Parts: sequence; structure tokens; C-alpha cells
Amino acid sequence: MKEILKDLDKAFENKIRLALMSALIVNDYLDFNTLKELLDVTDGNLASHLRYLENQKYITFTKTFLDRKPNTRYQATRQGREAFERHIRAIEKLLE
Repeated sequence: MKEILKDLDKAFENKIRLALMSALIVNDYLDFNTLKELLDVTDGNLASHLRYLENQKYITFTKTFLDRKPNTRYQATRQGREAFERHIRAIEKLLE
């Protein structure tokens, strides 16, 4: 049991961060507004969860302009993908 629990990542204990990483794992990237609509969260709430995952080096972002409007795209890093997959595998083992 201890071996399984060590693979659970505190970064994904929050349901918004779990959903956020799930969305970024299955998409190459998503922009801020798409994530906000998908997760049904406020700007500030989403920004704080994105910042947390950035600090963990689990996601990265790129800022561009679309029709003179700023657009921020987020994507999962290799480290983030590995951590998320490890977390999901640990949950699956717990459920067995």
C-alpha cells in the first residue's frame, strides 16, 4: 500500500487541477478562455491553479496575439505528463 500511495501527487488532489491536467493531457494545448469555459471556473481561480502547476513545472505557456488580442496557450510538460500518468496509475491500483 505504501508503494502505491507514494505515487499519488498532491498537485492533483484538487479537482480543478486534476481536470485541468486531464484536459491538457488529451489536447496539444488549450488557451485560457477555453480552459475557463471547460472547467467552469473564474479567471482568478483558474489563474491560481495554472500558476501552481507552472511552479511544479507540470505545465508551460506561450503568449501570442490573435487579432490584436492577447492569447495564452497552456500545455503539459513531459514532467507533468509523467507525474499525471503516475498519479492515475496509483489511483487505478488503489481501486483494484
